[in-house]
Amino acid sequence: MSENAAAKTSSKPDERVVFYAGVGPDLVQYDVDVAGAALIKRGSVRVPENVQYAWQHASKQYFYVTSSSRGPGATPGAAGTHHVTAFRVDPASGALQPHGAPIPLRQRPINNTTDMPSEYLLIAYSEPSGLSVHRVNRDGAVGDEVKQPAPLDAGIYAHQIRVAPSNAVAILVTRGNDAKTGKPEDPGALKVFKYRDGLLSGVASVAPGGGYGFGPRHLDFHPTQPWVYVSLERQHKIHVFTLNGETLSSEPLFVVDTLAEPNNVRPRQLAGTIHVHPNGRFAYGCERATTDVHGLSVGEYHGGENTIVTYAIDQRTGAPTPIQHVNTRGMHPRTFAIDPSGRLMIVGNKSPVLVKEGTTTRTVPASLDLFRIGGDGKLEYVRKYDIDVGNASMFWSGLVRL
Repeated sequence: MSENAAAKTSSKPDERVVFYAGVGPDLVQYDVDVAGAALIKRGSVRVPENVQYAWQHASKQYFYVTSSSRGPGATPGAAGTHHVTAFRVDPASGALQPHGAPIPLRQRPINNTTDMPSEYLLIAYSEPSGLSVHRVNRDGAVGDEVKQPAPLDAGIYAHQIRVAPSNAVAILVTRGNDAKTGKPEDPGALKVFKYRDGLLSGVASVAPGGGYGFGPRHLDFHPTQPWVYVSLERQHKIHVFTLNGETLSSEPLFVVDTLAEPNNVRPRQLAGTIHVHPNGRFAYGCERATTDVHGLSVGEYHGGENTIVTYAIDQRTGAPTPIQHVNTRGMHPRTFAIDPSGRLMIVGNKSPVLVKEGTTTRTVPASLDLFRIGGDGKLEYVRKYDIDVGNASMFWSGLVRL
């Protein structure tokens, strides 16, 4: 599945997966040796613009990729072009074959998902913040957009859309923005919609403190309990909420740090995505030391944490306790994926970065870094694959189940 979906469902250890890394507009395929913790590079496919996100159909037969010419490094003020592209997944090799022509979208799509039976595709847009729902035809192709019964409250800077396992709730994660010179902070929120047959209604806005000091980026659901784990990009925290029916708790049950040194926040330090282990006993978050960007991808590193954080989940309460902070061996781990057996993690370190060492500098390339996951949830580093991204970046990566 996509990077989020792979962490959602437990399965037999021998379930086959392949891995895709989005480098600019190219989706590069790797076969995955879970037991050997290794990748084998295969072919690639291209979408119209830079890959933004991807999600797999529940049947495992189709794959939906959003792409955009906007995003980091884009020309300021340009409208850009944006698409969603459907692919067929070869059941033997995992190779992707185009399934219909790419469909134009109105603005940059930052994230996409399907509902539980994959009857509808939901797409989140960052600026201006928005959300659209599209039918998925019986043949797996993307169909028409579904007109919503009323305008949607999409908050400020949507960053993720997910449908709850019940298929009755959709949550739009809206990050907000930090205050800047002459501009106050934009509040963040979790926009909770009732969902049925492609229609969204009855939004509830969950925004502790009015959304100020609350900058949610991504969430994931516990596989068996009503616990929702939310990463706060701008505050370096994990918040845990409960989802009971169509209601998300208005305040977090638990709040924990993502930084190993929470009192030493460097400039341009950001928390990232979050995944719950398939067995529900652990959660994983990440921290990214982003850079000052020169050109499209190579930036200058100013220190900070590039880590995956392991949390042990209390099975009675849902409380996460940090038990490990692991250096990813690269820079800006924007994405990571957990194989369905829960034994392997693949971390996508997004961009090449210039690192000063005394009076000299060296470039740390973008990379895929592999970790074994132990029975105690802790990570053991295995190996690195440096990735030549040229003037692009590895903006998304994730697993496809066969």
